[in-house]
This record gives sequence, structure tokens and C-alpha cells, in this order.
Amino acid sequence: MTTNGTTRRTVLRSGAGVAAAGVLGAPMVHAQGTAGSLRFAFWDHWVPGGNDALKLLCAQWGERNRVTVALDFINTTGNQLQLTAAAQAQSRSGHDGISLTPWDVGAYADKLEPVDDVIGRLVAKYGAINPVAEFLAKHGGKWLGVPATSGTQNKPACVRYDLMLEHAGIDVRAMWPASNTRGPGADTWTWDTFLVAAEKCHKAGFPFGLPMGQFTDAVDWVGALFLSYGAHITDASGKPTVRGNAKLKTAIEYAVRLSRFLPNDVWAWDDASNNRALISGRSALVFNPPSAWAVAKRDAPQVAEKCWTIPMPSGPEGRFIAYLPWTTGIWNFGRNKTAAKEMLEFLSQRESAEATTIKSGGYDIPPFASMSDFKVWETEGPPVGSVFNYPLKPHHQAQPSIAFSPAPAELASQMYIQALNTKVIARVAQGGETVDSAMAWLEREINNMRRG
Repeated sequence: MTTNGTTRRTVLRSGAGVAAAGVLGAPMVHAQGTAGSLRFAFWDHWVPGGNDALKLLCAQWGERNRVTVALDFINTTGNQLQLTAAAQAQSRSGHDGISLTPWDVGAYADKLEPVDDVIGRLVAKYGAINPVAEFLAKHGGKWLGVPATSGTQNKPACVRYDLMLEHAGIDVRAMWPASNTRGPGADTWTWDTFLVAAEKCHKAGFPFGLPMGQFTDAVDWVGALFLSYGAHITDASGKPTVRGNAKLKTAIEYAVRLSRFLPNDVWAWDDASNNRALISGRSALVFNPPSAWAVAKRDAPQVAEKCWTIPMPSGPEGRFIAYLPWTTGIWNFGRNKTAAKEMLEFLSQRESAEATTIKSGGYDIPPFASMSDFKVWETEGPPVGSVFNYPLKPHHQAQPSIAFSPAPAELASQMYIQALNTKVIARVAQGGETVDSAMAWLEREINNMRRG
């Protein structure tokens, strides 16, 4: 996202941004008999209390290892965290390590310390890392960050099961029960079925709350939709694959049809709008992590107790789940890189990851499939089992995805920031262009970004 026209690229080039270090108040954790110090900047969790697990875990690790650990939790409002990372990368000073948004690992590849040793030990212990997390954190054959649990999210469907059953005739709890099995109808949960359900719920006055604007939630779910149709807009080198792309044309045409059954103002929605639609009781479905449901538990319990989380629909090329990971990087100019690696390895242990996920009420997703069995997803409610299918599980027969893959990091980041996937849909649905004209515009935009 951008703020007043400022992007990470212009920050790096011009030196604009926030001070690299020392400008934010940080909870300090003092160890007895310190043998060094560390400063980390972590993403400021959306979920109240979501930071508490990291505070406690880092304090425990610091005491055991005689290291003074200082933590800054920096939110993404106004791109504060992104601007902090950009300023530190340019000045080569600041924290020892920092939370990085998905594409930032590649953008700062020459400023980050390789962590292959840490990843090797973790993979040997817990199995393969989520392939999207690997795609984003591994560059030039080297791991340049440790995929994080805190803040990492999936964006499956959160459904008002009562409204979906009443108005669309679909029993999502039977289809996707709170067990590692597929129920009756799971094989029919496709984008075609979804479109019919969207039309019926719209007519009943409970439209799906799907943002179509330029914010993260919109870009993420549309990215998964495109991939389920095999609709890549570039190849791995960044070369556009738009011209003559029948799969992309089909995906855009589908999204335009779907948009007719959404609220009229979804083109201007931000990342909180779909949450509000669910919590208000006006929407039958949103794509979101459990944050919207968690707020509903507090503010609208009559809504929360009727919610059920299920995978996104499947398309001709398979089922994809929007996945938004955080990665913790260690600056190669940091003063205590060995200790930084050791602490990140500790935070990645199963016990630490589970503590983090429990504190966030099941919001946080570990990067290891072997950790998709935490009890928190079975026991959270009401209704109990509501978020059982939030983590990606084998019976979902799905793949994690991120919009604009497999493009190179710098280009993908720009396309993500500019929300090219939702904009191309808007040019047809809102602007009245033909799909071919909108696709020609998309190709020009990509080429302009490559030249820039």
C-alpha cells in the first residue's frame, strides 16, 4: 500500500521515512548477568493480546541466555513498519531484526543475513515449510529470513451458516465439519457453486462481503481466485503473460459477474469493511482470518455463534487459499547476529508457535503443516469448531497462494501495492471497458513498472 504517494522504492531512493531506531517506545526485558543485547521490531498484532506471547517468549529466552532483549511493536497503519524497514536498510543501522511483509525479503535481499542453518534444523525437526513462505523468504538459493507464526494468516471463507443454508441451500457445517474429513457436498464447493450462492444471498439481502478495492484483503482473495483459474499475469522473470491469456480472460469475466451480487460500494472498501459487514449481520460470507469473528464474539455474539470457517472454493486449476505470511529478517549489519538467529529458532519451536497461536485466539498460522493440529482450533468457539478448518489441512486438497506469484519480488510488490488484479476487474465492471481493453491496460502497466 502507499501513503501520500510514498512507496518503499521512493523511500529507499530518497531517504524519506522514519528514523531507523530509537524513535519508538519499547517494552524492555532485562536479563540478569547479560551476555549481550538484541533489539527486534515486530509487527504490532491486530488481535488484542496478540503481542503478549512474543513478549513472554523473548523474556524467557533472554533470561536463559543472559541476553537483554528489547522489543518494538510497530503497526502497519501509515506503512510505519515498512518505512522503518526501508530507513534501516538504507542507513544500515537500527534493530538487529525486523518483521518483513511478504515481498520485502526479496527487496532487501542484499541487506539480510542468511539463515540456512536455522531453517535446516527446523525443517529436519518439523518437516517442509509452507511453499509460499519459502518462495518469499528464499532468494539466490539462500534463506534470508525465518517464516514467522505471529501475524501470519490464511484468508478462508467465514460463513454465516444459518444464512447460507436458508437462502442458498448449502449446509457448510456438513460440507466441512470440525474433523479431518470432507463431508457431503465438499466436492461441489467450486467457484460456480459460489456464484449461484452469492446471487441468492444478494437477493435475500445478505450479500457476500468481498472487497474489490486496493487494499490487502481484496488483492489477496482475488489473487487466489485468479490462481484457481491458472490466470498468471507474468512469468517468473516478470515478463507479462497477459496477451492472449484465455485463462486470465475467463477469471476476469467471472469476477465481473460475481461483482454484480456484491454491495455496490465494495470498490471503495478498506481492510476493515468486510469485518464490519460480517459483524453487523448484513453479510452471509467474507474471506478473512478469525479476527472478524473474534470481534463479533465481543460485540455481536449473536452473529459469532452462527459463523463457520471453510476453505475457499476450487476452480478449474484447483483450490487455492489466500495466505499472507510474515517473515522475520536479521539485518546483515546487525551487532549480534548469532543471538538473533538463536532467538528466532526458539520462537519457531512447536511449543513457542503454539503459545503464540493460543494467545491470538487461533489467528496465527505456523509455517509448518505439521503444526496444523493445535488444539486451539478445535476448542475455540462459539460455536466450538468454528475455526477448525482455518489452518490449511490435507483434506482441504488446497494450496496456499499469494497474489502475483511467481513474479520477482520488486515487480510483484509494485503490482501488489497498486492492486492491479482488482483494478483490471474494476475497469470492466465499473468503467465499462471490454475485457480485452482492460487486459491491454494491464499489460501496459506491468511493462511500465518493469521499465521504472
